[in-house]
Amino acid sequence: MLVELAIGDAYGAGFEYSPSSMIREQNDLSGYVQHPRHQIQPGYYTDDAQMSIAIAEAIVSGEPWTRENLAHYFVSAFKRDPREGYARGFYGFLQAINGGDEFLAKIRPHSDKSGAAMRAVPIGIFPTVKTVIERCKLQATLTHDTPDGINAAVAASLMSHYFIYQLGPKSELPQFIHKRVPGPWITPWQGKVGSKGMMSVHAALTAVMAHDSLSEILKTCIAFTGDVDTVATIALGAASCCQEVEQNIPPVLIETLENGDYGLDYLRHLDGQLFQAIT
Repeated sequence: MLVELAIGDAYGAGFEYSPSSMIREQNDLSGYVQHPRHQIQPGYYTDDAQMSIAIAEAIVSGEPWTRENLAHYFVSAFKRDPREGYARGFYGFLQAINGGDEFLAKIRPHSDKSGAAMRAVPIGIFPTVKTVIERCKLQATLTHDTPDGINAAVAASLMSHYFIYQLGPKSELPQFIHKRVPGPWITPWQGKVGSKGMMSVHAALTAVMAHDSLSEILKTCIAFTGDVDTVATIALGAASCCQEVEQNIPPVLIETLENGDYGLDYLRHLDGQLFQAIT
């Protein structure tokens, strides 16, 4: 899960809000690309994967699922490994604070953008729908305490949960989410993806439903244009847990994913801990 979502994030980072012509020419999965404006090094993931790692670490820790503990993991993940990709204001906020308590005291959690949804896929590992929804809502309220911010995050976590626990065929996933989360999940997404969380999750769900291989899902996520790294993070993280989806990410994207202290090897290790913690 974590390796795939980091690959989706890192691959998408080269195309985020890039010109459509560039996406048409270079979205062929032959390697990571340099973004035309940002300085993020090809093959490096961004805030989407880093905050997903923070969530996964909170899960495997076994500590109580509280606002205080989650805030600690968010701040810790950033402080030990500051990286580009965060919204400018939130990046500055994380730089300025010194811990989880200060995070909670100073955050303005009234956004409906994609931050809570982009980190929600690992929460699907919890064993019941009720637990997934409750814990995803809690983590979302830290930063995105709005109806759309929360609903987008819950939908993303239910995507992975549905596949991990094999709750039905892939074809019935939109209906599964529609019964539990308000949103336009039945109708496929079309067009450019903006910064709102509901947009990213809707587009990710559409990509997953359209194809039965990770490679085609990834290309479809990027082809939407716009905030494609978030779309790809959610889609690949969830689809990597689906037995109906061919796990065929090109080896070059695996082999050239960053492998520093919190890179490929760490993600593989944390993936193993994540699934072992629940089983």
